[in-house]
Amino acid sequence: MAKKRESGAGRERGGFKASRHGAGKRASAAGPKAAQKQAAEQREAAGVKHTAAEQSRFLRGGRIDPRRIDGKESIVDLVDGTFLAYNAARLREACQLFTQKMLAPDVTVGLTLTGALTPAGIGMSAIIPLIESGFVDWIVSTGANLYHDTHFGLGLTMHRGNAQESDVVLREEGVVRIYDIFFDYDVLLSTDAFFRKIIEGPEFQRPMSSAEFHWLCGKYVREREKALGIGQKSLLSAAYAAGVPIYTSSPGDSSIGMNVAALALEGNRCVIDPNLDVNETAAIVLNAKRSGGRSAVLICGGGSPKNFMLQTEPQIQEVLGIDEKGHDYFLQITDARPDTGGLSGATPAEAVSWGKIDPDRLPDAVVCYLDSTVALPVLTSYAHAKHRQRPLKRLYGERAAMMKRLKAEFAKGRG
Repeated sequence: MAKKRESGAGRERGGFKASRHGAGKRASAAGPKAAQKQAAEQREAAGVKHTAAEQSRFLRGGRIDPRRIDGKESIVDLVDGTFLAYNAARLREACQLFTQKMLAPDVTVGLTLTGALTPAGIGMSAIIPLIESGFVDWIVSTGANLYHDTHFGLGLTMHRGNAQESDVVLREEGVVRIYDIFFDYDVLLSTDAFFRKIIEGPEFQRPMSSAEFHWLCGKYVREREKALGIGQKSLLSAAYAAGVPIYTSSPGDSSIGMNVAALALEGNRCVIDPNLDVNETAAIVLNAKRSGGRSAVLICGGGSPKNFMLQTEPQIQEVLGIDEKGHDYFLQITDARPDTGGLSGATPAEAVSWGKIDPDRLPDAVVCYLDSTVALPVLTSYAHAKHRQRPLKRLYGERAAMMKRLKAEFAKGRG
């Protein structure tokens, strides 16, 4: 029997192969330091041109050689030409993934909204353009984003303020604060009154999914916008017009849900049924796949909306027993860390273990650690500069057909 080779035999100190890092070979941080230092000094003394040994597969990325920023650059020039490293690079990768792959004609794009985005005007500046251009096909949002979005559709105003102001003084002045956004307390009362009035209507007196509830609300917000002559201000209104279904993962966790609950005390029969939401969202994803297309998720923030959108795949696979592999494209903008174990910071690689993301498509996943109020306007501008509008899928009107397909596959799986 051959004698067992001693550990480290045939290797230079440090355990690295001599044939790879020995004398006469290209410089390596793992090689003999003295010889490499002398070789570099000799090249410098001889005036030999310095060249980088870029045969390594790790050195195939583009060079860090940005264009000068002079004010003449477009958003595409800025992103592609100067966002080269760190989270700027992740934002560049996000923009490129979104425009080059996620906006393909056969991809169904779901958007999640977490954090106070609409009070900051992101609904008007970014989300409505994405909806109207066919770049977003369905949405999961916190109820708060939809409630504060409605202020603008009703002609109510929000203002820039100073986050260092005394909240005691603001309370005495009747001013409400969302960090550095200020608005009159009556904005809340007026919006509450609007929702209570429309929810008392006969079309609301039954159980429904949150998508149907928001579609009805969007219809009335759009009528108010037209009456006021203020143009398109509300994403609820824009989604209604474009047939984009909007779900909320926690209907009671906002002032909209609070007003629905208050009316229930008076005998109102409006009920937002979470069972319908879970199955309808799963049906959207299954339909995207079974119709020969793909599914993409654009996640702004994290929280419950992120989980609600991603759980569509475990609902299809684990609970309903339907063969599927996971979402095809994953793009998240977040400031949450993964090491705390929270869902908001969970990586797409972790989502693979749950069946939420197709493992074969993991390279098509980008996490950009950045504030959504910075990233989403940049992404929206870049997408409009690089990609033509897509035909609207109008998934709201397709819910019955998609549910029929989901039920058929569920029944088939049960034999």
